[in-house]
Amino acid sequence: MAEHREFFYRRLHSLLGVIPIGLFLVQHLVVNHFAVYGEESFNKAAGFMHGLPFRLLLETVVIYLPILFHAILGVYIVFVARNNMKRYNYFRNWMFYVQRFTGIVTLVFIAWHVWETRIQLGMGNVDLDYSLMENILTTPFMFWFYIIGVISTTFHFANGLWSFLVTWGFTQSPKSQKIATYATLLIFLAISYLGVRTLIQFAYGV
Repeated sequence: MAEHREFFYRRLHSLLGVIPIGLFLVQHLVVNHFAVYGEESFNKAAGFMHGLPFRLLLETVVIYLPILFHAILGVYIVFVARNNMKRYNYFRNWMFYVQRFTGIVTLVFIAWHVWETRIQLGMGNVDLDYSLMENILTTPFMFWFYIIGVISTTFHFANGLWSFLVTWGFTQSPKSQKIATYATLLIFLAISYLGVRTLIQFAYGV
């Protein structure tokens, strides 16, 4: 019974990492990327998302609770998981370790980002506009903290997507797994560009 329960939890952990967490990540990066087109464009996009009906309920059910479950089980997996040289090659086992490391980095980054944005907004200390992130990224330390955090998050999602495809039986053959490796690499590069380009815009206005 315990083994079946853990199997279910790990499958759910994998699923939530893609749906809805991964989809939210991509959406969040796309909305933030509007900053590249100017302060007014970002404010309109952010204001539209903030003004969605039942926003708080949607954020809690679709974002915060899945992230909380994914994070708690993810920390557990970091300490109990072992690599598998028989099933995966040397490269994939390295990706296994990097996935666990970026999971911890991503958890720290998300916790800090939520504190600086959502919680401060809820407390009425800041306004949801372009200047919010502009002020956060005023120091080189915070800029590089966000750069590392964003790249860690996008890698964790993209590599986790590869694992999701294997875990759920979409890519079983070596050929399909190789194709998935290239596809998820492209996804990582694309969404990393969105995130990093946006941070450069907020920090330096270029």
